[in-house]
Amino acid sequence: MAGASAPKRQDTRKFFENLSGAGKSIAVLTSGGDAQGMNAAVRAAVRMGIYVGAKVYFIHEGYQGMVDGGDNIKEAKWESVSSMLQVGGTVIGSARCKDFRTHEGRLKAAHNLVQRDITNLCVIGGDGSLTGANLFREEWSSLLEELLQQGLIDEEATQRNSELHIVGMVGSIDNDFCGTDMTIGTDSALHRIIEVVDAIMTTAQSHQRTFVLEVMGRHCGYLALVSALACGADWVFIPEMPPEDGWEDNMCQKLSENRADKKRLNIIIVAEGAIDRHNKSITPDYIKDLVVRRLGFDTRVTILGHVQRGGTPSAFDRILASRMGVEAVLALLEASANTPACVVSLVGNQAVRLPLMECVQMTQEVQKAMDEKKFDEAVRLRGRSFENNLSTYRLLSFRKADSELPNGEEEAGDEEQIDSSFNVAVMNVGAPAAGMNAAVRSAVRVGITEGHKMFAVNDGFEGFYKGQIKEIKWGDVGGWTGQGGSLLGTKRTLPGKHLDKIAEQMRIHNINALLVVGGFEAFESILQLYVARADYEEFCIPMCILPATISNNVPGTDLSLGADTSLNAIVETCDRIKQSASGTKRRVFIIETMGGYCGYLATVGGLAAGADTVYIYEEPFDIRDLQANVEHLTEKMKTSIQRGLVLRNENCNENFTTDFIYQLYSEEGRGVFDCRKNILGHMQQGGAPSPFDRNFGTKIAAKAMQWITRTLKESYKGGRVFANSEDTACLLGMRRRSLVFQPVAQLRDETDFVHRIPKEQWWLKLRPLMKILAKYKTSYDVSDSGQLEHVTRVRPKDNNTSTAI
Repeated sequence: MAGASAPKRQDTRKFFENLSGAGKSIAVLTSGGDAQGMNAAVRAAVRMGIYVGAKVYFIHEGYQGMVDGGDNIKEAKWESVSSMLQVGGTVIGSARCKDFRTHEGRLKAAHNLVQRDITNLCVIGGDGSLTGANLFREEWSSLLEELLQQGLIDEEATQRNSELHIVGMVGSIDNDFCGTDMTIGTDSALHRIIEVVDAIMTTAQSHQRTFVLEVMGRHCGYLALVSALACGADWVFIPEMPPEDGWEDNMCQKLSENRADKKRLNIIIVAEGAIDRHNKSITPDYIKDLVVRRLGFDTRVTILGHVQRGGTPSAFDRILASRMGVEAVLALLEASANTPACVVSLVGNQAVRLPLMECVQMTQEVQKAMDEKKFDEAVRLRGRSFENNLSTYRLLSFRKADSELPNGEEEAGDEEQIDSSFNVAVMNVGAPAAGMNAAVRSAVRVGITEGHKMFAVNDGFEGFYKGQIKEIKWGDVGGWTGQGGSLLGTKRTLPGKHLDKIAEQMRIHNINALLVVGGFEAFESILQLYVARADYEEFCIPMCILPATISNNVPGTDLSLGADTSLNAIVETCDRIKQSASGTKRRVFIIETMGGYCGYLATVGGLAAGADTVYIYEEPFDIRDLQANVEHLTEKMKTSIQRGLVLRNENCNENFTTDFIYQLYSEEGRGVFDCRKNILGHMQQGGAPSPFDRNFGTKIAAKAMQWITRTLKESYKGGRVFANSEDTACLLGMRRRSLVFQPVAQLRDETDFVHRIPKEQWWLKLRPLMKILAKYKTSYDVSDSGQLEHVTRVRPKDNNTSTAI
């Protein structure tokens, strides 16, 4: 890719120019319960299919349409999926189909497909839909035999359609499918839940109320668990982890303790499938009556119901679904008679393909484990991501009474003492990013649970050298998760010029470890402190950075805290801007995004909003490219497409400014379309954090605090902390599938300090994807596409450096 100084690996890269779809027919259907993002998956599969030269068909109304045939199976054109990216649900319809469960139904379906020579199916749905597809594939040759014997098809058609290939994408808001971290629709459902919880919190606060919220998830507690993490709920009930007997007393005690601690509201989240240890269901009304009877609190029940399935898909779901849709077509082109039906999914940040039936079997095993009351087993089978969420929730949910906290006065040996009396400082550095507060809250509470004394530094390193440092307690960070910006205050000041004063403050407050939540400046700051260790012993302490910046330009991590919230703001605004032109004839919008020199927001925002072109610094462009883009857009606008979207990163080129591009498009498009321009500005930085950022911040901060505790113990010698090795100044980043602590000294070589970006950026691989979906001919490197893997069962215990997110 242009701009990225990656070594040319021409020999190992395989491009899919060799993968032709000519002569093949692919049908796309959505089945089972709908989920936001299904349309993005349909759009991507249709456009990728057409791009590789295949014929693509819609099957309307799921399997019912396949059985009924006729007009339900229609050929799809490029334009037929235009402007469906931002629509929730599924445009081609979905139905739960009884007929397909019968042999006769499947025979009819096979006949309808053979008539159109369709031998490739792309199924978007839950585990039921995918299991059905697999059965259909297993029966395929016997169904063709039967049709041949009945004289409904001839020998030639049987030969032509002898193999049926199936690729699944999991669309389900419950996230109840094993083998994939996130199913399509889960993130959007979390958005709906968190919007409601945030709204309820303000009214509960006014009246000192307790709210019991029921969220979806008949068999899977993912939505309940993650929304509880994301809003700091007091209690959560999920089917995988029924509460211990006597939970009523424990819960009531916790609620009243929280009230005594000046907390004006309680939130209890219940999954609709919640049960106790004896398989008896726990309902919101039962909980409400219990709280009213025992505590006399004013209590209300809210059942979210189908709200969770509705609304526009979040940025994450659009990107997930678009990546999966393209991956599904590649998997179909590469499929052969002996490859198993597979599902495409994401693990961490990596596309993978997994055998469909292995995933289904594992999903069924979870239910079996729950039925047999083997709840720990059920949690383990759910996968690393679920397990991690649960352990983080447990870590944060039980407050130790002050009397239980170790205070360093233990009579036991040194071990006890060193466990307890460390002072850990937390601070924000750089520009504010949504999710910073969630990270600080999590760090403070986990730190206190681990026995440390936590200190908050206000206003970054500027506050540090001025001595704005004070102890921060458990109750001080209550309700922080849902707040945007930085409550501690943050500045871009680097420590370099104030090292003396900072060292002095570290001595005064006896700071034994430092956790910095921030962007590129946070990375530079810790690097400066690391280098200064030679002159200042005070900096020989464990130091850790949590990357938090909307620009996502920090080396050592694929994702930074705040970028997801920012993408959602960009995508929402682009949707509105596009809609503003719905009355006019053809119009093109030129939109400028933030990000410094990093094109992440523009590229990924463009992929999620359906942009025609995105200009970024990492991929240099000249006037000929601009000319080609305008002509390409003009051609598209002559068809039924009404609106165009062009995104430009703020620093992509100093001469081709947003005004220049606007004027160029206005002049060249005269008579075909008119133009408008928009600079999004600081609205990209504000707002309440998205569920992803709340959850990501909470998890990485908990993990970082555990690393700090471990490193403190290892570096405690002769009555003091002394840490000066490379691996005691780290950045905790997400790399493909795992969270990794990386020494800042090593990351220095991976960084372009002039432009403040990493030298290699994974998301540049998404650029060709965006171009294909915008109808450009481009070279697409598929060496990074998913290879068929197997679902892992019992995993070796994680080592300390990596874990799933």
